[in-house]
Amino acid sequence: MSDNGGLGTSIGLRGYTAEQTLSYAQSWFDESAPDAAARLWPFAQTGGEGSMAALWRDGEGRVRIVHLGSGSGSMMTCVLADDAVDFLRLLAIGYREICWNDEFGAPPEPWDADHEIVNAPFREWLHRTFGVTAPATGLEIVSEPAEMGDEDTTDPFCRWVDNKDA
Repeated sequence: MSDNGGLGTSIGLRGYTAEQTLSYAQSWFDESAPDAAARLWPFAQTGGEGSMAALWRDGEGRVRIVHLGSGSGSMMTCVLADDAVDFLRLLAIGYREICWNDEFGAPPEPWDADHEIVNAPFREWLHRTFGVTAPATGLEIVSEPAEMGDEDTTDPFCRWVDNKDA
């Protein structure tokens, strides 16, 4: 991912084909989740190290937006948002990337010396269009930013990835 010049959160939107989704799921899950390609659709790169956001259909048929850490950088593997509007709210906060769970507990660092509000036009659009605001921190949306292999997590996606839940 390239530097976005301090204009807001850097995210690379990209829709995967069925073949790319299958290849991604096989490389990520091996044989541990044979239905992974049918339940996941990667659509955005969330960090420069290769982390991805995906739509995930959980065991109850509900579709959520999840994070798959690259493993070589970010280890975050969790539900990012329960719906598209909350995902847009997460982006509106202004983190440079949304792959680092240790940053979600604090507001993002200022982008410039003027401490300008990041994503101001985007935030205004969200409010005007959906009647919502950007929260102060990522923890207000990502309630449990779990990491792969987290034994004590209650995050449903992380538990599914770790083959603890169907």
